[in-house]
Amino acid sequence: MQDLFGNLFAEEHRQTKPLADRMRPQQLSDFVGQEKAVGQGSPLRRMIERDMLQSVLFYGPPGTGKTTLAQVIAHVTGEQFVSINAVASGVPELRKLIAKAQEEQRRGLGRTIVFIDEIHRFNKAQQDVLLPYVENGTIVLIGATTENPFFEINSPLLSRMKVVRLEKLQPQNLVQILQRAIADGERGFGGSFTAETEALQIIADFAAGDARGALNILEQAEFMLPEAGQRVLTVEVLRSVIGTAMQRYDKKGDQHYDIISAFIKSMRGSDADAALHYLARMIEGGEDLRFIARRIVICAAEDVGLADPMALVVANAAAQAADFVGFPEAQIPLAEAVCYIANAPKSNTAYMGIANARSDVRHGNCGSVPKHLRDAHYPGAKALGHGLDYKYPHNFPGGWVAQQYLPDELAGKRYYIPSGNGQDTGRKK
Repeated sequence: MQDLFGNLFAEEHRQTKPLADRMRPQQLSDFVGQEKAVGQGSPLRRMIERDMLQSVLFYGPPGTGKTTLAQVIAHVTGEQFVSINAVASGVPELRKLIAKAQEEQRRGLGRTIVFIDEIHRFNKAQQDVLLPYVENGTIVLIGATTENPFFEINSPLLSRMKVVRLEKLQPQNLVQILQRAIADGERGFGGSFTAETEALQIIADFAAGDARGALNILEQAEFMLPEAGQRVLTVEVLRSVIGTAMQRYDKKGDQHYDIISAFIKSMRGSDADAALHYLARMIEGGEDLRFIARRIVICAAEDVGLADPMALVVANAAAQAADFVGFPEAQIPLAEAVCYIANAPKSNTAYMGIANARSDVRHGNCGSVPKHLRDAHYPGAKALGHGLDYKYPHNFPGGWVAQQYLPDELAGKRYYIPSGNGQDTGRKK
């Protein structure tokens, strides 16, 4: 009878806990997509396996396994383990758990591992409370944050912690996690339904590196399947869960390429309104932040170029800022860069110049470097005539003097032809 009630309780517990929580890895071998951080031979893995953990800070986007990794450590370590959330805890709670950790250490029960989720939400005073106890080994601190720790964590505390970066999961990692959840009989769905490969790929793309988000979508989709008969998660079933976004933007279909093409051509064509429209469609469709940022940086260099060199600076700064803050705020620096590029004067002279130069290098006889430009710093170079007739530009008025730089075979060849647009006016003598 006791076993019966125990099984019923376990089943009820499985049904009430969210799938993402049930499917958290329970050992290091279950981790997917974080080989650099916890793969075989990594410093963190060796510390965990030897139960010699030092204070560590897990830094990465949501859904990459920061909290889960802390829980895995709790399972495999022999130390006491306490978990708190920085949102709901303050200095009094910290002092209580530290006092308890000191008492247990005096009783010979070993160190206490303290996991603080969202540690960036602790202010300076709260972080300072932890410092002496991390330093003297009373506690081993594990922090988790989505924010850049070099901005959000006090330098003295950060210097005593090993920062481990967890990367955003790739689509193939998420598909593997989804397949595991479908097949797992203890914590997942136990093979009670099957899924089309395309449907799982769409979930993985839509989740944008977030395992928790992918599992939540899978759980919602399973609820839409019939209770009896053939249970197959198809693309059509998936539309009932994330249909609006799927209709707006298909990341794997022709529309994906059509929208990014229209986005770039709108910036090139100086239509800020259209460029913002296509930017919004990509954002709403769940496009990868870095993919969008890369397109903007490329457009700044290729289509604005020397007509306004600041466009590349703005685009690169926007890409870094967007990656730093993440969505939804990332839309602001991205939109700023898009508007700047669309309104900037245009010139593709740098793009055309390097393209033509590479074509000549690949297909033509480019000749040798002229002797007066060759390295003359080694013994015997002058005897070979290297560097003898080189004219040092800074010895001449304006820092410029006429001399041949291209090989003889390409003398007079023009790769850079100023457009005259904006600042693209050529060499300033």
